[in-house]
Amino acid sequence: MRAVDIIAKKRDGLALTAEEIDWFIQAYTRGDVPDYQAAAWLMAVFLRGMSREETVNLTLAMARSGDMLNLADIVGYAVDKHSSGGVGDKTTLIVLPLVASCGVPVAKMSGRGLGFSGGTLDKLEAIAGYNVHLSNETFRHLAQTNGIVLAGQSQQLAPADGKLYALRDVTATVPCLPLIASSIMSKKLAAGAHGIVLDVKVGRGAFMTNLDDARALAQAMVDIGTDAGRDMVALLSDMNQPLGCAVGNALEVAEAIETLRGGGPADLREHCIEIASHMLRLYGRGSRWTDPAEVRSLLVERLGDGAAFAKFRQMVAAQGGDVQMVDDPARLPAARIMDTYTAPQDGYIAGVAADEIGLAAFDLGAGRERKEDPIDLAVGVIVHVKVGDQIARGAPLVTLHANSEARLQLARARVERAFTFSAQPVQRLPLFYGAIYGRPLQPS
Repeated sequence: MRAVDIIAKKRDGLALTAEEIDWFIQAYTRGDVPDYQAAAWLMAVFLRGMSREETVNLTLAMARSGDMLNLADIVGYAVDKHSSGGVGDKTTLIVLPLVASCGVPVAKMSGRGLGFSGGTLDKLEAIAGYNVHLSNETFRHLAQTNGIVLAGQSQQLAPADGKLYALRDVTATVPCLPLIASSIMSKKLAAGAHGIVLDVKVGRGAFMTNLDDARALAQAMVDIGTDAGRDMVALLSDMNQPLGCAVGNALEVAEAIETLRGGGPADLREHCIEIASHMLRLYGRGSRWTDPAEVRSLLVERLGDGAAFAKFRQMVAAQGGDVQMVDDPARLPAARIMDTYTAPQDGYIAGVAADEIGLAAFDLGAGRERKEDPIDLAVGVIVHVKVGDQIARGAPLVTLHANSEARLQLARARVERAFTFSAQPVQRLPLFYGAIYGRPLQPS
C-alpha cells in the first residue's frame, strides 16, 4: 500500500477499507508515514467525513497501535467512565471510590488537562506524593488487591492517538466528529474496559456548546463501543454553569473529599450518583442492580457511612499520597490571596457563564495552554451561587484564590462578566439532558 493512494481515496470521498486504515495508522505510528502526509489525510477526513464502519476501524487501529491492557483475568469485568471535561468537573475523584465501595473494581487511566484547569492527574498531584506514573504491573496489582487504581495513561497505550492529536491541533482538524470519537474511544478500548459510561458535557463550558452536536458525538462513541463489543451508555450533561462550586486543582480535591464524606454541593453529589449508578448497572449486566431506586439508595448509603471516603483514602495511600491531606484538606496547597466578588443588585441569578468562570481560573494560573506548561495547584475560583438562586445586593458570588495581584485583576474582570441577573424567578438548569444506550445488557 501507499500513503498517497489512501489520501487520494479519502480526498475523493470514497470509503477506506479496514486494511487501508490499519496500514496507514500503524505506518504513521512507526514513523514510516511523514507528518505532511498524515496532515493531508486528516484534512481529507475532516472534509469528507467517515462512515460508522470507517470510524470503528480507525478506533480499533489506533487502539492496536500500542499496548492493549487486558484486565479480565484480575477484575473479570472492567467498567470505566469518561468525561468530556468541563468547568469544575472533579467527578472521577468521587465516582471511582464510590463505585469501588460497592464492591466493583475500578482501574482507570486519566490524563492531564488543557485550558481552564488541570485534568484528573493534575488534581491528584495536589496531594503530596501521589504517584500517577505506574507500570502496567503495578497498575494491575493495585486493581486486583485494592479494587481501585487511578493513574496516568501509559505512553504505550494508543500512541497513534497522541501523534495524531498533536498534528490535529496544528492543522485545524480538531473539531471533526470521527476524529474526536476515535481519539476518546481508542484509549478506552486499549485500557481494557468492558463497560463504559460516557459523560458528554454540553454548554458554554464544554467542547460541544449545543445539544445536537453533543448528542451526535455521544451517539458516535456509543456506536464505536457497541460495534467493538463493549457495553455502552452515554449521558448528556449540562455545562452552562460550573459543576459544583470549586474550579481549580486543590480546591476541587477538597470539594471531592467533602462530597465523599457525605456533604458537598448538591448538584455535584447528584451528578456523581447518576454516573456511578450507570456504572453499577453495566457491571450488573442485567442480572444485578437493575432497580434504579435500589442502586441510588446503595450509593447514598456509601457516601453517608464513610465507605466511599475510605476507598479514596486507600487509593491515595497505595499510590504514595499523603493521607494527612485527605484527612485534613486544609493541608492541601493554598493560595496567598482571597478576594470575594459580590452581587451588584438584588434579584435572581439568570446565568453563571461556565466559560468565563473557567477562564478566570485559567487567568489565575490553574490551567495550561500546552501540556508542558506549569500550573499553580493552589489557585482557582469558588462559585457560591447557581442559576435560579435568589440573591441580595452585596451577597458573595465568587471567591477568587490567587497568588498574584496582576492575575487576580484579570480573573476579577472575567467573573464580573460571568453573571447575569433577573428581577423575576429563573428556572434552574437540568443536570442531564438524556441518555444514549448501546446494545441490551446480557445477564452474566
